[in-house]
Amino acid sequence: MLRKLENLVSKYNELTELLGTPEIIADQARFQKYAKAHAELADIVEVYNHYKQRLQDQEDAKLMLEDNPDPEFREMLLTELAAAEKDCAEYEKQLQILLLPKDPNDDKNVIMEIRAGTGGEEAALFASDLYRMYARYAETQGWRTEIMDSHYTELGGIKELTFVIDGDKAYSKMKFESGVHRVQRVPSTESGGRIHTSAATVAVLPEAEEVDVDINPNDLKIDVYCASGPGGQCVNTTQSAVRITHLPTGLVVTCQDEKSQHKNKAQALRVLRSRLKEKIEAEHNEAIAGDRKNQVGSGDRSERIRTYNFPQGRVTDHRINLTLYKLDVVLNGQLGEIIDALIANDQAERLKQVE
Repeated sequence: MLRKLENLVSKYNELTELLGTPEIIADQARFQKYAKAHAELADIVEVYNHYKQRLQDQEDAKLMLEDNPDPEFREMLLTELAAAEKDCAEYEKQLQILLLPKDPNDDKNVIMEIRAGTGGEEAALFASDLYRMYARYAETQGWRTEIMDSHYTELGGIKELTFVIDGDKAYSKMKFESGVHRVQRVPSTESGGRIHTSAATVAVLPEAEEVDVDINPNDLKIDVYCASGPGGQCVNTTQSAVRITHLPTGLVVTCQDEKSQHKNKAQALRVLRSRLKEKIEAEHNEAIAGDRKNQVGSGDRSERIRTYNFPQGRVTDHRINLTLYKLDVVLNGQLGEIIDALIANDQAERLKQVE
């Protein structure tokens, strides 16, 4: 591990020098490439420098203990030695996590799809709650959200909705949200006060770039039609909505939230590209790792991952057995505690595989 860390420090120093040279500064493409690589190494180099300093502190304390008989000074040195050893153990743990192979999708933007599941109108209203939760969480992270396609019920619930989250390392945090979300509450449409259980499904896709997935235009069937639902004068009068069918796979994507047919087509292609990327990667992962579906971040849409229980004010993530009695806070977008716990669990599981 130490040899690998020293190599990374050398690479970091080399990049630092390169970023200061006039020829790299003048070449923006290379400058951005090197700056990104430099930033990715910054955290690990910082932790490694702290680690080396505390190792040196340990050695210094041990040497002074050998040469100093004074009881009070020895007690102070022993305290410092214990603190340095504790810090080194913590830094070693951090370095192991930082050295884990990175998910190549972690830096990408996210395309999320929310669909009402079992439960009729109540499921659609819950799907709407989930969208608001994610939109507010995105705000806390400084990310930008944009609805790409939406289909609402008469009561304002969501039948299905597709939106993009544009932000730094969005996928690294949102990828654990794929699956079935279940709600237990008394619906506003229930006159008898009975608790109902409804569900909505969430899919999280890393946004694919054109270089990630090559789409042959001859493989696409493109239909245009009038948009439906809320949207003003363009609805039902202008053929701005777009439906794209990818003939080899049968994947179908619709977009109607933009007033321009051209913009809807561009948005639909963004979604299609990401769905195709997900399909290719899922098939690849299934071929090389049959147990992947048992991992937290597998993105299996059929897996029940979380329950939102209104009578008890409780949120339970079933994958990591985490229960929080702060339902209102979570639904208001404060997802950090859950997401951090899921990331920590994922790191722990991957460390076990390395050991």
